[in-house]
Amino acid sequence: MKQTIYPQKFEKRIKAPASKSAMQRAVAMAVLSKSEVILTNPSYCNDALAVLKIAENLGATVKKESDKVTIIFENNLIKTKINCGESGLGVRMFSPILSLFDESFIVTGKGSLLKRPVDSIKEALNKFGAKCETKNGFLPLKISGKLLGGTAEIDGSLSSQVLTGLLIALASAENDSEIIVKNLKSKPYIDLTIKMMRDFGVIVENINYEIFKIKGGQKYSIKKYNIEGDWSGASFLLVAGLIAGKSEVENLDINSLQADREIINAIKLANGKIKISENLIVTEKSELSAFEFDATDCPDLFPPLVSMAAYCKGVSKIKGVSRLTHKESDRAIVLQKEFSKIGIKIELKNDFMHITGGKIKGGIIDSNNDHRIAMAAAIVALSAENKIVIENSESVNKSYPNFYKEVGIVF
Repeated sequence: MKQTIYPQKFEKRIKAPASKSAMQRAVAMAVLSKSEVILTNPSYCNDALAVLKIAENLGATVKKESDKVTIIFENNLIKTKINCGESGLGVRMFSPILSLFDESFIVTGKGSLLKRPVDSIKEALNKFGAKCETKNGFLPLKISGKLLGGTAEIDGSLSSQVLTGLLIALASAENDSEIIVKNLKSKPYIDLTIKMMRDFGVIVENINYEIFKIKGGQKYSIKKYNIEGDWSGASFLLVAGLIAGKSEVENLDINSLQADREIINAIKLANGKIKISENLIVTEKSELSAFEFDATDCPDLFPPLVSMAAYCKGVSKIKGVSRLTHKESDRAIVLQKEFSKIGIKIELKNDFMHITGGKIKGGIIDSNNDHRIAMAAAIVALSAENKIVIENSESVNKSYPNFYKEVGIVF
């Protein structure tokens, strides 16, 4: 599918979409509560729909409405073939949860998820008592045995998502656990996990992000939970205001623990005009300056930051390129290749991405089935010299299915 974006003035007031990161975590905790949980302001992006289907496979009844989703654990028949769609968090988070059930599961996915390594899941589960096998390091996973708890060391350098899954699951294991983590990245996502666990009545002790102590046998319990707005999706909207007019974004928690809340600091570093209040964040067209920013703990900000850097005077430098290899695409390489088609030079030097701002030509950008590349292309097109055509534009459905409709930039 193709979308054509024409240069235009952008002046919008938009409600940020629900956070798929929070939504997926909340579904997992609702499943472990084995009761009835209502999630308000739900996300129905593809990743969220995938984990709702997993909940159904694990015995829950899921009732979807426009403003809420009800998850009722009714001990329906468990289905042992689990499809995580393209959700990396889904497979890494639910694999430990599956090992709490007295069943043998086959876990698979589709699209880009089939190309993402899963050995870290296998190693973690085996260390805590379950049995897990992969197909040469990739999906499908075979999971059996029981997650018992105990003490083990894991590597946190590639992703924090396996740790998120372990933290959530081990609280329901029979024994107490201690996870020793080496070189943890994306710490804000772990803060979000622990905060949401606490909201559901479960406690984790975090010792300097190196040791996590979890009491076994804890009970997840909550009747209603509101899914907060998504800073990842909203970051594109905020950048759109900077480069093409004015953006007013609602439904964002300024005190959120989401990693991508750091977009605020990046905008300030680029001398962007931004106003922050409790219920509204406003950005306006600005004379942007080159900036330096460390996105190691918030790698999903690379695409909107590249769109912003394209309109900055000078060379912007973003650290954290090593975090981009196993995303929906090899995101650093794709950004470099696709943005070169519209006149923006990107160089990769060690762990840094150097983006030289300049005139944005029209052209064709292939999202490479990466939702964040598609959104970056749409935003950068707003003040381009000519139209930009986005190939595989439907990839936005993974996280923000209403993106084109809500921003109103497609003609």
